Amino acid sequence: MVRKNRLPKFPEDYLNDKVEEYDSSKWMERNQKRSTLYSLQYLIDKKLNDREDSGIEMGVSPLILDLGCGSGFSSVILIENGFRVIGIDILIDMLSKAREKKRIFKEYKALELILADINNLPIRVNSIDHIISISSYNFIIHGMENFGEKVKLINDTARYLHKTLKNNGRIIIEFYPKDEMELKMFNKSFINNGFSGFMVKQNPKQKSGQTYLLLKKKS
Repeated sequence: MVRKNRLPKFPEDYLNDKVEEYDSSKWMERNQKRSTLYSLQYLIDKKLNDREDSGIEMGVSPLILDLGCGSGFSSVILIENGFRVIGIDILIDMLSKAREKKRIFKEYKALELILADINNLPIRVNSIDHIISISSYNFIIHGMENFGEKVKLINDTARYLHKTLKNNGRIIIEFYPKDEMELKMFNKSFINNGFSGFMVKQNPKQKSGQTYLLLKKKS
């Protein structure tokens, strides 16, 4: 059961009858939507600018990838804030719930949904304005024990995300690394593959837990 103050376990808390339980959790909905709103604030953070860049230009209906969109809590916030959204998730049960909402609720009509692995996205290069991921990015190494294999996978993923973004595209990752070593591993994968940026923690002294990576594609 998904309870307040307990992170869901992947993938068992996102399958079969657990999907309905997850999607009906008011605490989970509030938490996911709040994290998405924070991420949108970080997306336009001026500290990600550089001397040659006057700041982010949203334009008209920018296209954003919602990586690990689940049942759509984060996607609907992005739509309400003027984005065209492509929701990506590897779990068919979660994506089916998002598709059900798309059929029923007008807020979800603009949402495009794709069943895919974050590590292997069917997305054209230089086609995405920005990327956001709420509470799911660290799941890409689920089940992997070998450190070298983890490093290779997350570096390959960061490199491909860099290719999908347009020039000066930004990524906001909200996730829950299990310890300082895992956090550094993920952060380094982006810095070594064409991104600049920094991290934000709820508590600056924390070694794990909720963390935001604020990243910008370098030219």
